[in-house]
Amino acid sequence: MIYLNFTDLSEKTQNRLLEDSKKDVERKFGDEIRKYVKENYTSFETMIEEEAIRNLYSYTFVFNI
Repeated sequence: MIYLNFTDLSEKTQNRLLEDSKKDVERKFGDEIRKYVKENYTSFETMIEEEAIRNLYSYTFVFNI
C-alpha cells in the first residue's frame, strides 16, 4: 500500500510515484522488456514509462485526509 496525504498530490509527488513505479517495473520485467525492445526495435525508456503508468493502477493507495 502507498500512503499519501490527500493535500499533497503535487506534480512532484506524482513524478515520485511514477519513478518508483518505473523502478518496480524494471525490477520485475526488465529482462522481458529488453528482449521485446531488441526484437521489435522500440525504445526501452518508452516501454518502461508505458508499463510504469499501467503499473500504477495495480497499487493500493491510502489517502490520509
